[in-house]
Amino acid sequence: VAAAHASGLVSAVKLYPAGATTNSASGVSDFDKVRGVLERMAEIGLPLCVHGEVTDADIDIFDREAVFIDRVLDPIRRKTPGLRIIMEHITTADGVDYVQSAERDLAATITTHHLIINRNHILVGGIKPHYYCLPVAKRESHRLALRAAATSGDTRFFLGTDSAPHTDANKLSACGCAGCFTATNTMPILAHVFEEEGALERLEGFTSLHGPAFYRLPVNDSTLTLTKGTPAPTPSKLATDEGDVTIFDPGFDLLWQVTG
Repeated sequence: VAAAHASGLVSAVKLYPAGATTNSASGVSDFDKVRGVLERMAEIGLPLCVHGEVTDADIDIFDREAVFIDRVLDPIRRKTPGLRIIMEHITTADGVDYVQSAERDLAATITTHHLIINRNHILVGGIKPHYYCLPVAKRESHRLALRAAATSGDTRFFLGTDSAPHTDANKLSACGCAGCFTATNTMPILAHVFEEEGALERLEGFTSLHGPAFYRLPVNDSTLTLTKGTPAPTPSKLATDEGDVTIFDPGFDLLWQVTG
């Protein structure tokens, strides 16, 4: 790990608990076994990204993040002070509160879709497979906590889309894949959210500045131009060689468009 970091090719290491998400069957099941690696990462300043959920069969899926904080993340932080940690795609007020309680070395990403949907969007009126993701969307109070954090200007929160282009054949099945495909419309959706919250001036920080600051990486000097106008027709699907991929539907017209 140290050699990879020294090469300049590796900017962080991702920790997946075994079974927490798609393709994580070979993830970590005993966190004590990776303690030496985490200690070395703290020494050399290499950040740790975590999918913050426990996978114990007796833990309700809606409680996985809160339990992970108590059972796994807090002990890791106490045992390896100085380790910079990014909680990937947080979904709860518990996650927001935990990041805000830390004086240093802790941040979190928030996805586009978790700012839009709660668990009712998945389950009410019939199951909506294209809104199913992991970590699963939670109740409305958690969604509102995420929106408040994302639009607050707090540099400990930044965008991580976790966009997942699963084909419809893999989503629409008896055991469908988890993930929302937001890559094509993330910026228009976020502009809508930040405008609703009266925080358009904080959009750039959330999407482009807070992340590299925490990772201690240069800011990307490329730019996007967003323009507000009348609702533009947007495709509902993206054709790929493997089949169609359904694009995330935020449930409202997109007045903002990337124009340059």
